[in-house]
Amino acid sequence: MTIAEVLLQDFDVEMAGARRLLERVPDDKADYKPHEKSFNLGKLAMHVATLPFFGKMILSTPGMNMKEQSFPDNTFRSQKALLETFETSSRECRAALASLSDEQLQQPWRFAFGDHVISESPRALTYKTAFFNHFLHHRGQVVVYLRLNNIPVPGLYGPSADEPFAPK
Repeated sequence: MTIAEVLLQDFDVEMAGARRLLERVPDDKADYKPHEKSFNLGKLAMHVATLPFFGKMILSTPGMNMKEQSFPDNTFRSQKALLETFETSSRECRAALASLSDEQLQQPWRFAFGDHVISESPRALTYKTAFFNHFLHHRGQVVVYLRLNNIPVPGLYGPSADEPFAPK
């Protein structure tokens, strides 16, 4: 298996779970914040929906300078728009990942803020840490926000309190 094929296995499973989770973000709870320092649910969900665009950037550019980069609009407009954004970003990220050879995934990717270099690591490692782990972290936050609002949480890795295994 190529590096991309291995990464795509994880990608497909985690994006399917993310979609199931984002489908549960209600329009009327977009302003909910569990703490004054927290994102509101709408902005957090949009961040999850747009993060695959960052994954695509890692996979398709030589680097990123955050001081010069514009970021996706994370304004929550509706659940429908949230899901459309996620479908587009995840489809584009998947296509970028599927297109790369092992050699391309081992090339360095420079991540900087102005003159400060945050990292310069192999593209596959940067994809895994800066995008994929970051994505899963924020997806987990959405789970907590839903739970705090008594919104059923999908079983992402097996049963959840809201989706137990069916008795035999």
